[in-house]
Amino acid sequence: MLSSAHMLLCKMDRNEMCVVIKYLNLKGLSAAEISGELNSVSGDNAPSDATIYRWIAEFQHGRKSTEDDHRSGRPVDVCADENVQHVNDMITTDRRLTVRYVAACLKLSYGTTHHVITSALGYNKVCARWVPRMLTPKKKQVRLATSHENLSLYNADPARFLRRYVTMDETCAHYFDPKTKQQSKQWKHVTLPTPVKFRKIDFAGKVMASVFWDSEGVLMIDYLERGKTVTGVYYAELIRKLWSAIKEKRRGKLSHGVLLHQDNAPAHTSAVAMATIRECGIELLSQPPYSPDPAPSDYHVF
Repeated sequence: MLSSAHMLLCKMDRNEMCVVIKYLNLKGLSAAEISGELNSVSGDNAPSDATIYRWIAEFQHGRKSTEDDHRSGRPVDVCADENVQHVNDMITTDRRLTVRYVAACLKLSYGTTHHVITSALGYNKVCARWVPRMLTPKKKQVRLATSHENLSLYNADPARFLRRYVTMDETCAHYFDPKTKQQSKQWKHVTLPTPVKFRKIDFAGKVMASVFWDSEGVLMIDYLERGKTVTGVYYAELIRKLWSAIKEKRRGKLSHGVLLHQDNAPAHTSAVAMATIRECGIELLSQPPYSPDPAPSDYHVF
């Protein structure tokens, strides 16, 4: 059976161990004897020899207290709620701030600030995605309402919707005029060397193509003349050509009523263009502002 003193040694904390070391040292035991005494009673819980020697040396130099000294230079808790809140306030105000800038403003180290931002707050820095247009909440609501309206129109009679549907888009097509080997031939005198030329492609330019198509294929392609721009008058003339193309290529489509889907380009929504659309009896499918919904015409042209 262990004595009550031995049982007490087994349950001692750090401060109480220091008290025992001080007592045994005053009693005249050497450091080795004190270490052996503590090891025999506390086993793995006993302090190391280095700790025992350090405490004995301090007691011999006049130390009275067995408590750990307060460390004046001990750093404050940098992850305190106050610091975390300050960092979060700065990040939410301007999400492009750098770690170094936040650290300098709050007088924290770079590593501490980075730890607070990434670990405590859960932020990580990413690149913003490029989008065609930053929509306002009102425009987003209009887009949602328009999408529901068009979807309801389709769900009412999908077959009739596709039979009526016509869409359009404009694209720039690059073109060039390569010369054949026969066209490249030239007269050469017998005394002169054979002429040479560089292997290159001479682009003649680009042309704007307006393409109209439906579920069956391309209805019409119109190429804008060089030096001209797409205006309301020009687009109104395209609508008349489209009406003629539908009448010629899609028998019965005009009687069902054409449902045209176009974007909101100024030329498309001009007064003269809208008047021509009504004149031809064409119904417009609603298109939300700043929306790239119409399918690109590149696939249908090339």
